[in-house]
Amino acid sequence: MTSIDLSGLEREIHAIPLKSKGPGGVVGVVKDGRVVLRQAWGFADLKNRRPMTTETLMPICSISKQFTCAALLDLAVSLEDLDTRLAAVLPALEGRRPSVAELCHNQSGLRDYWALTVLHGADAEGLFRREDAKELFRRMRSTHFEPGSRYSYSNGNFRILSDLIEDLAGRPLGEVYRSRIFDPAGMPTAALIADTSKTETVGYEGNDTVGFFPAINRIYWTGDAGISASLDDMLTWESFIDRTRDEPDGLYRRLSAPQTFSDGNPAPYGFGLSHGKVGAIATTGHGGALRGFRCHRLHAASERLSVVVMFNHEADAHGTAVRLMKAALGQAAAPVSGQEAGPGWAGRYLDPETGLLVTVAKSHRGISLRFAGASDALTLGDDGIARSDAVELSRDGDVVRMLRPRENLDVSATRLSGDAKGDIAGRFVSAELDATLEIVETGSAFYGACDGFLGKGEMMPLYPVAEDVWIMSCRRSMDAPAPGDWTIQVRRDASGAVSGFTLGCWLARKIEYVRTA
Repeated sequence: MTSIDLSGLEREIHAIPLKSKGPGGVVGVVKDGRVVLRQAWGFADLKNRRPMTTETLMPICSISKQFTCAALLDLAVSLEDLDTRLAAVLPALEGRRPSVAELCHNQSGLRDYWALTVLHGADAEGLFRREDAKELFRRMRSTHFEPGSRYSYSNGNFRILSDLIEDLAGRPLGEVYRSRIFDPAGMPTAALIADTSKTETVGYEGNDTVGFFPAINRIYWTGDAGISASLDDMLTWESFIDRTRDEPDGLYRRLSAPQTFSDGNPAPYGFGLSHGKVGAIATTGHGGALRGFRCHRLHAASERLSVVVMFNHEADAHGTAVRLMKAALGQAAAPVSGQEAGPGWAGRYLDPETGLLVTVAKSHRGISLRFAGASDALTLGDDGIARSDAVELSRDGDVVRMLRPRENLDVSATRLSGDAKGDIAGRFVSAELDATLEIVETGSAFYGACDGFLGKGEMMPLYPVAEDVWIMSCRRSMDAPAPGDWTIQVRRDASGAVSGFTLGCWLARKIEYVRTA
């Protein structure tokens, strides 16, 4: 246990409104079970001039996942006994169904249902009803990896858990949260508000350059998200964690227990919590996002230290939480040094396992890596290997080897070359989804639109990458952040004509489409 740098923490907190410009926010810090600092600034509603306070309710989004798992652990005698119930939820799934535990640990291999709403033609600001989620699960035919073997974030895992909880308890999930989590922890105003259109605080899209405008959300989510809470509620939760830290069967101790993949490798995610480090200090925590909102919480058990950050705009809540924890711990920024990357590194590569692009470029630190919708700055060492906290990248000619322990991925990606051909226009259907994607050419530009049981989606631009490889750009969707770039791998028949393609993003990989007449 250590003391904290209170003056450094105060300076960092006071700087947040300038570093993370936006309508408003709240932050708080708990040390040794006591609130040592908290601050609210700005407005919960700019138009009506309603100030942001530490009592303002805001959606905590995916931070809800740990509360869902906590309710399940507190309610169920055995998770294994619930596995057979998943057959009714996933009736069309071929191969091995994931277990309930694999749902809790994001190891199910189920494609994320929010990403799939894009392919089913959903309007980003459209209505998503409770029954729509069940229809998405009913249609699922395959997983995008063998359950238990990999990590992939999938909101649907926790939506399924929420339904299991209600079946077990025989009452609504909100009541289960209240009796088993909120009341014991002392969180009086926290509540399940599954309909995002009923959120009382206004969330804002945009930024300080283009301005801020209210985000329209009309989705129903529960289990994967849905809880609204005040900063005071969340700080009480952090105090509850500290108060019960030595209980052998304490709820947070059970939630934060280490997990493994099926091959025995350590898994850095379990029961709705992400395990990481701030410097050398082990942490557990989670972020959350909805269009117009960002939040994050971190807990360092060894230091009895917690940080909570909540914005009603789309600034980097995770980065802010890390900066606050480093300030509290008195951690100075580590100097960064590395080798300059040679020109042979730069290029676009294709990972055959995930079917996704790997983009490598030179940077002032060494190498910039973009993969699965995220960017990472890697330092190139004297041994020729580029590293960050999450990735290790090495190169042999036109092949890069990428190790990502958090996902249990060890893949080799080959450099792409050649020019994409402009013959991909047409209508394509996916048996996996029972949905279509139509590609059209307008002048020299290409666009794609998805149609499915949720509607007729808007046109999204397609950009050529290399021979028979394209990306389809999706920057807004029902959930946040949006899927980003979908990788398209074109297939051709014996005559060279386009017969179909494989489509995927990090959250929903390797979906097959075939061309229709």
